Amino acid sequence: MLSRIGLVVVGLTLLATPARADDALVTSKSLSPELALDAAKAALGECRKQGFQVAVAVVDRSGLPQVMLRDRFAGAHTPSTATGKAWTAVSFKTGTGELANMTKPGMPQSGLRDLPGVVVLGGGLIVEAAGSLVAGIGVSGAPGGEADEACAKAGIEAIKDKLDF
Repeated sequence: MLSRIGLVVVGLTLLATPARADDALVTSKSLSPELALDAAKAALGECRKQGFQVAVAVVDRSGLPQVMLRDRFAGAHTPSTATGKAWTAVSFKTGTGELANMTKPGMPQSGLRDLPGVVVLGGGLIVEAAGSLVAGIGVSGAPGGEADEACAKAGIEAIKDKLDF
């Protein structure tokens, strides 16, 4: 009886092993450099239409920079701020405008503002395709986070039809 139970346990273990091996690797999607550049160009173009000189950064799903565009007269701080906004949005899977509201002084999440590299100013958004996070886009240099965010949205909108890989 005991040996039969042992055989059943061993058999079930062997059957379960291949399923666990399949779970060891994960497939993910990311933007091509060309698509990231298209989004950045569209965001920059939208800000130009509004009369704003900005920097636009697109980061991949892990927060690594893919594209950086800086308009001629955008401030020296704008490239690093745009990259920080994009990284922050990807890192927390939340737009930085929303994070700004969630992390105000006195709020339970206010400590997020003190983490290294976090930029909690409006203008950073996540880019999703088929419900999966594929990138982040950040804009810096327009007068206020809402204007930065509007330009970032225009960048996403410009590539939206190409996001259904």
